[in-house]
Amino acid sequence: MRFINIGFGNVVSAQKVVSVVSPDSAPIKRIIQTAKADCSLIDATFGRKCKAVIITDSDHIILSAITPETISSRLEEELKNG
Repeated sequence: MRFINIGFGNVVSAQKVVSVVSPDSAPIKRIIQTAKADCSLIDATFGRKCKAVIITDSDHIILSAITPETISSRLEEELKNG
């Protein structure tokens, strides 16, 4: 099992990631609010501004303070090596 660092010592399984998106659009904000209500939101920002939203295949939503580009490059590298 391969893991991706999403900042501040937090990791996510590379095989579980469906998408990495920016939190700025209205549909993503609605997804975040729905996940918060359903208790499927994981906030890994440590109080910092959310820059990326990670959607997993188990319908968990993970908030990260790392940019989507950084997470995407880490994901590509991890999947290429694995």
